[in-house]
Amino acid sequence: MTAAPHGSLKVALTTDIGEGFGQWVIADDAALLDVVSSANIACGFHAGDPDIMRRTCEHAARNGVAIGAQVSYRDLAGFGRRYLAVPGDTLTNDLLYQIGALEAFARVAGTRVSYVRAHGALYNVAATNEEHAAAIVEATRLWDPQLPVLAQVGTATWKHAERTGIRTVAEAFVDRAYTSDGLLLPRTQPGALLRDADEAAARAVRIVTEHELTAVNGETVAVTGQALLVHSDTPGALAIATRTKQALLEAGVQIVPLSALAP
Repeated sequence: MTAAPHGSLKVALTTDIGEGFGQWVIADDAALLDVVSSANIACGFHAGDPDIMRRTCEHAARNGVAIGAQVSYRDLAGFGRRYLAVPGDTLTNDLLYQIGALEAFARVAGTRVSYVRAHGALYNVAATNEEHAAAIVEATRLWDPQLPVLAQVGTATWKHAERTGIRTVAEAFVDRAYTSDGLLLPRTQPGALLRDADEAAARAVRIVTEHELTAVNGETVAVTGQALLVHSDTPGALAIATRTKQALLEAGVQIVPLSALAP
């Protein structure tokens, strides 16, 4: 296939990863880390444990994969996919704790945490909840004001980061359905997950090259994506990530670690 004229475009292909716990395994983390360019690693509050965090950081470092702190509500039982009415100050401290824990294992592996991303319910709630959006940004600022935050453009998280002077990186989702207002369709709704690898890959290319996608109601929605996410617990995640990477490269799009994206 002849590459389209998109060679100047660069994106990070990311996955939420390290989300097992003890003997429980969620995904083939090792295989995914051989495909993606950036890893959003669970920090122990929704999933992950010290053994998994260290192993995932070491594999990411060997592969030149950028490491991001995937922070969440304190919700191991619910995999971080339940809203918790946590006061903003407490949430800030919870998130700082998680970033610091992952940084320890990243340093042992010879690398570092290079960005912050909220997980699950926290990500979705903070899209509109000012207090929890501010907590994500404040935890990042307190840890390292040079770290970028991944968020959807126009959300409360995005706006708080901009006002605080924290760099933002626009995130888009390869394997999740969107509503007509450009937010994610709740997982409780039918069709919330895209399971077809070819469909997901085509969407990824469209996001990067045309800055749009089709919402669940058929409307065309404007979407910006500098970082494209494939969830490791989506059925067929490895096939989706592999096909997405192939499609982006065929379209002439460069895939780089998130840490290599220009500010």
